[in-house]
Amino acid sequence: MSERPEQRKDPVDAIIEQWATVRPDLDTAAMEVFGRIYRLSRAMGDRMDRAYAAYGIARGEFDVLATLRRSGEPYTLSPRQLSATLMLTTGGMTGRLDKLERAGLLRRSPDPHDRRGLQVTLTERGLRLVDEAVGAGLAVQTEALSALGTERGAQLADLLRDLLLATER
Repeated sequence: MSERPEQRKDPVDAIIEQWATVRPDLDTAAMEVFGRIYRLSRAMGDRMDRAYAAYGIARGEFDVLATLRRSGEPYTLSPRQLSATLMLTTGGMTGRLDKLERAGLLRRSPDPHDRRGLQVTLTERGLRLVDEAVGAGLAVQTEALSALGTERGAQLADLLRDLLLATER
């Protein structure tokens, strides 16, 4: 996309330069964007894993707890609602729910409105843990985003929203 001084080059720049050498006919502008998004996702995922590990949970387990928390009181959803929100198979969801229930962070109970259904509810312990973990995760994300400053961070959020909406159509 643009020339960068040597000290500002990242690994994606090296990949783009290699492609320019062997395939100068390629327009690699999209690769510059999505290569960086992919690398950022991996790097931040690793940081988030470390932040949540301090609470004895993994990112996927945090996602379940956070989804219940965001649902508001009484912090209850069906396994189907959780699966749909988190884009997980029912089998994948069952494994997460089993682990979180064993840890005392949520409980499953019969759905009073559907004899065949279950409800998943955050326990008091789960509520305390997710409230602490979300703060820790946001601190990690905020620290990383501070490299851009407030205005550029807001611009990036807007641009990424536009790109996400365009690709999810």
